[in-house]
Order: sequence, then C-alpha cells, then structure tokens
Amino acid sequence: MHKAALFLLLAGLGLAQPAFADDLDDAKVAGLVGESATGYLALVSPPGDAATRALIENINARRKARYREIAAGNGIDLEAVEMLAGQKAIDRTPAGQFIRATSGAWRRK
Repeated sequence: MHKAALFLLLAGLGLAQPAFADDLDDAKVAGLVGESATGYLALVSPPGDAATRALIENINARRKARYREIAAGNGIDLEAVEMLAGQKAIDRTPAGQFIRATSGAWRRK
C-alpha cells in the first residue's frame, strides 16, 4: 500500500479514547509521557507512578489492537503501521511536549 493511502487510514485513528484523553493530555503537558516514533506512548522518566504507567499500558494496548486491524485489513506489516502512526503522532505533538526518536533519545518538540 502506498504511504499516502496509509496516512489517510491513520487519519481517522483515535490515538487515545476520549475517557483517557484528559489524563493523557495532562501527563504530556507535565512532561511525564511522550510520543515515540514506534507509534506508542512511553514514560519520559521511568519508572513513573502506577497511574501513569496504567494509562500508558491501556492506551498502548488499544493502539496496538487498532494498528493490527489496519495492517490486517490492508495486507501490510504491523511495523509499517506502527511507524506511520508514530510519525503522525509526533507531527501532531504540540511544541514543548516530549517526543522520542527511533534512537531512543527524548527531546521537546
């Protein structure tokens, strides 16, 4: 599948469920959580508190399930969907919040 078409599929992808959106936004603004190039959330400074870890695990599980659906429905590798979703999430990240490149290094956008 062409990258542009996959980006369109990912455009409708809700990266966080509405019930978790406020908590996730708060954690991102506080610098606890960031978006990674792999398409998943991560703790900026592990180990983090239990509530933040649980939030990340829940959202990442939902993301992975959705990425698998997209991959299976389009006959493409899961990793391709993850990487494109990661880039889209990083592109959407507001200035001042953390993003993590494939090298593993965190930086503020």
